[in-house]
Amino acid sequence: MAGTYKLIELVGTSTKSFEEAVQTAIADAAKSLRDLAWFEVLEQRGRVRDGAVAEFQVKVHVAFKVEAD
Repeated sequence: MAGTYKLIELVGTSTKSFEEAVQTAIADAAKSLRDLAWFEVLEQRGRVRDGAVAEFQVKVHVAFKVEAD
């Protein structure tokens, strides 16, 4: 895994679970970024509506390899 990597911060959301929120963040990032290498979950939180969990949210760092010429 030698090389240089760019690190970005994303927030993924889901109405089902924290795991699905991570999957959503990675899948959406993969649509516009190449060479995704790893991720790290920084925070988990959620939104409450009418006394029930309405949304799961995760803040993640995602790294991708910088392309060298």
